[in-house]
Amino acid sequence: MKPMTTMILSLSKDNIQVQKEQDVVLLRNRVREVAVKIKMGLVNQTKLITAASELLRNMLRYGGGGNCLIEVVTRGRDNGVRLTFSDNGPGIPDIAAAMRDGFSTGKSLGLGLPGAKRLCNEFDLKSKPGEGTIVMILKWANG
Repeated sequence: MKPMTTMILSLSKDNIQVQKEQDVVLLRNRVREVAVKIKMGLVNQTKLITAASELLRNMLRYGGGGNCLIEVVTRGRDNGVRLTFSDNGPGIPDIAAAMRDGFSTGKSLGLGLPGAKRLCNEFDLKSKPGEGTIVMILKWANG
C-alpha cells in the first residue's frame, strides 16, 4: 500500500511587481502581514523576511526586477507562506556554483542564495541562461 501524501493547497495569492528599491520595503511589509495573519512566530517571520530580502535584492540587481507571488498555503494542519520570485534577466549559468557560500558574480559576499535556502523549509531554483530565474521559498508557521 502507498503512503498517503498530503498536498499543499494555496489559500490566497498576491502578486507584487518589484522594479525599484522602494518596492522591497513594500514587499517585506506585505510578507510580514501575511506571516502575522497565519500566526507565524517572530523568529520564523524574521527568517522568512530575511530570505525574501536577499532574493528581492538579487532579482533587482541581477534580473532587472521582476515579480513576487505571495501565497498562504496549507498542508493538513500546517499553514505557511510560499514566495515565488520570477524575473526575465540573464539567468544563472551555473546553479551549483551560485548555491555555494562565497560565490558571487557581483561585489557581494555571495551568501544570498545559500543563505536564503538555509532560512526556509523549502527552496527551489530554476534558471535558464537568457530566459530568467524563478526561485520558490516556503516557510511553515511552526517550522
